[in-house]
Amino acid sequence: MEWLIEISHLNRWFGAIKAVQDVNFQVAEGEIFGLVGPDGAGKTTTLRLLCGAYHPTQVSDQTTTIRVGGYDVLKETELARSQLGYLSQRFSLYEDLTVLENIRFFAEIRGLSSRDWQPRCLEILDFVGLIDFKDRRAGQLSGGMKQKLGLASALVSRPRILLLDEPTTGVDPVTRQDFWQLIIHLVATPQNGQGVCVLISTPYMDEASRCHRLAFMRGGKIISKGTADQMRATLKERIVELRGTPLPLLKRIALQNPDIEDVTAFGDRLHLRMKKSLEQKIIDSLQVSIQQAGGFFDQARAIPPSLEDVFIDLANKDD
Repeated sequence: MEWLIEISHLNRWFGAIKAVQDVNFQVAEGEIFGLVGPDGAGKTTTLRLLCGAYHPTQVSDQTTTIRVGGYDVLKETELARSQLGYLSQRFSLYEDLTVLENIRFFAEIRGLSSRDWQPRCLEILDFVGLIDFKDRRAGQLSGGMKQKLGLASALVSRPRILLLDEPTTGVDPVTRQDFWQLIIHLVATPQNGQGVCVLISTPYMDEASRCHRLAFMRGGKIISKGTADQMRATLKERIVELRGTPLPLLKRIALQNPDIEDVTAFGDRLHLRMKKSLEQKIIDSLQVSIQQAGGFFDQARAIPPSLEDVFIDLANKDD
């Protein structure tokens, strides 16, 4: 297994704000690695440190390592950057230029010769599904098409490592699905005989479940790492789905139960997070309490935890 990203003891402080604190992880060739967490968790700062946009804060008792594609970002910055394709949250297009002119611009600033840029640009526009729109001005593209153009621009130099910062925020579900099919195909298909990897930050748990591995960030720290299944396993037999009415009454009663850690509304039902594995006596107690308060108890049953349940649990944990 070849690690294309290796990070150890990564820190970035902005005055008194510790945006990233002692972050450590690796991403392998052919892997999609997801960074998830609430706003302000440190995901974007981590990506910017990887591409050399920020310099890490050196902590006296730690030695920081940032390696991408085998190059040390701190010592071989330009060589490291040559391995990267980066799509930021707010990708900036030249709206007066056409799709092809935009991607040509990014190809040329990445060093592609005039002989090479046109076939590569057409190839990558075909890959992302924009070949039929190559002569359309970027300002006339939909939000989803702009994101696809951003992806094309990030891929034009054939990077081995793709950094994507919440790339599907604000686009419709169909476009999100199309975008992810491109990412999955990309990591499954070696580029010039070499495998690639993707490091993506996302607020969407359905997208997180597509990643091979995840790291959950909060307060600048990684507090949990693993596959989606490993993360869900931490709440095995501890999530109960409660149905009944009215939900505000059910939630208030459930939160009064000492065996219940937290309650979250999921549509027309509640998810109760138990402090330990569910016991029948807890359900019986809830049913009695709800009925005595004038509510309607329909059903309570243990269900497999979702990544949303894990996200909420980790977001609310004490340090």
